[in-house]
Amino acid sequence: MTDKQTTAAWQDADHRSYLHPFTDYKQLQQASSRIITRADGIYLWDSDGNRLLDGMAGLWCVNVGYGRQELADAARDQMNELPYYNSFFQTAHPPAIELTELLAEISPSGMQRTFLTNSGSEANDTVIRMVRRYWDLMGQPERKVIISRERAYHGSTIGAASLCGMPDMHTQGGLPIPDIVHIEAPYHYANGNGRSREDFGRHAAQALQAKIEELGADRIAAFIGEPVQGAGGVIIPPDTYWPEVQRICKKFGILLVVDEVICGFGRLGHWFGTDYYGLEPDLMPIAKGLSSGYLPIAGVMVHERVADVLIERGGEFFHGFTYSGHPAACAVAAANIRILRDEQIVEQVADELGPYFRARWNELGSHPLVAEARSIGLMGALELINEDAEGVDEKRGAVGTACREACMSNGLVMRAVYDTMIVSPPLIITHSEIDELIEKASLSLDRIAQES
Repeated sequence: MTDKQTTAAWQDADHRSYLHPFTDYKQLQQASSRIITRADGIYLWDSDGNRLLDGMAGLWCVNVGYGRQELADAARDQMNELPYYNSFFQTAHPPAIELTELLAEISPSGMQRTFLTNSGSEANDTVIRMVRRYWDLMGQPERKVIISRERAYHGSTIGAASLCGMPDMHTQGGLPIPDIVHIEAPYHYANGNGRSREDFGRHAAQALQAKIEELGADRIAAFIGEPVQGAGGVIIPPDTYWPEVQRICKKFGILLVVDEVICGFGRLGHWFGTDYYGLEPDLMPIAKGLSSGYLPIAGVMVHERVADVLIERGGEFFHGFTYSGHPAACAVAAANIRILRDEQIVEQVADELGPYFRARWNELGSHPLVAEARSIGLMGALELINEDAEGVDEKRGAVGTACREACMSNGLVMRAVYDTMIVSPPLIITHSEIDELIEKASLSLDRIAQES
C-alpha cells in the first residue's frame, strides 16, 4: 500500500482524484470516504484501525473469505507463466480451457459451454447479444423483446441497466433501451395484498404470461430473472413462483435466462440457485463468487440447445472483450472453485451454516423496528418499519440509512435498500461469527429505535 500515512491524507487524495461508482458526488465531497486498508477471513480494517465484520462479502462476492493465500499464489504463478493473451482469432490458453471445463463439471446438465467476460454487467450485455443472435439464426429475427422484472438488478452498463428494474437507474441515460420490458416482482412483503405466499407466487408468475400475450409471443426472445433478487432487497420468491415461470417459458418457446451473478457458487447452499429451484435455464450469467472477488471475471454459461445453434448455424459472433478469459483471472477462478469443492463449503452452507443463520436471523424479526425477517442460505433481509415514509417518497430510506450507519459504528457492514436491511456474509463464516453478526445487528436496531 502506498504510504499516505494518515486517514486525512487518503481522504484528501480521494476527493481530488477518484470518481466512485453509485455515489452522490456532491454529498461525498461534503463528507469523507471510509478507507479500507486490509482484510482477513470475514473481517475488514479501515485506516484508523477499526475492525468491521463484512456482512456483505464485499458486494456479494467474497465467498471463500479474505486472505486465501492459494488465490494469491494462483494469480502470481499465472502472471509469471502467461500474464495475458486474448481469445480472439481462434486462439486459447490453458487457464480459460481448464476453467470452462471445471464450470461444466459443477453446473446443471447441458450447461457445457461458457463465454467469458469481466463483470456481471458485461455478462448480461452478452446475454442480450447472444439471445438476439440465437433468434436471428433460428429465422425469427423479430424475437427481440426481453422480459425482466421490477426491482431486478442485472448490472449498470447500458444494456444491463436496461434489464434492471430500478427506476432510479432508468432516470439517467435514456433507459431502458428498446425491447426490454418489466413485470411485477415476486415480492410478497410489498405486493402480496393479503394473498397467501403460494397464491401470490402463482399470481406473480402469471404476470409473465400476461406480458407475453400483450406483446405477442412471436416477439418475445427471453425472460431473465435472478433466482433470489439480491440487490432489490433479497426478494425470496414463493415456492410456487419458479415452476410456473418455467412452465410459461416452455409453453411459449421463449428462452429462460437465470442470472446467477449473486446466487451462484454456494450462496443458497447449492452451486447455483438453478439447482435450488430445479430450473432448466438456457443461459446463466455468472460472476462475483466465481473468483470470490479476487480478480474481475464473469461469463455466460450456455446450454447445448442454444450453443449448438450458435455453432452449427452461425458465422462469426461479433462480440467480445479484450480481457475475456484473462489468464490470471481464469487461474484464480479455477483455484476458487476447487476451494469451494474440496473444502465442501457449499455443503456446509446447506447443512449447517444456512440453517443456523436462519434460526438466529429470525430472532431479529421480534424486534419492534422489524416488520419481517427473511433468509435463504446465507442471504438475509430485514424489513424495517418506517411510519414517516408512508406515501412520502422523500422519507423512504431514512430508517434504512440510519440503521446502516449505526451498523458501521458497531463494527458491522450491512446494506440498506431503502428501508430494507440486507446481508450476505462470506460462506466461510462460523457459528460464533454468525452470533457476532446478529448481536451487532440487534444493537444497531436498538440504537435506531431509541433515537426515533
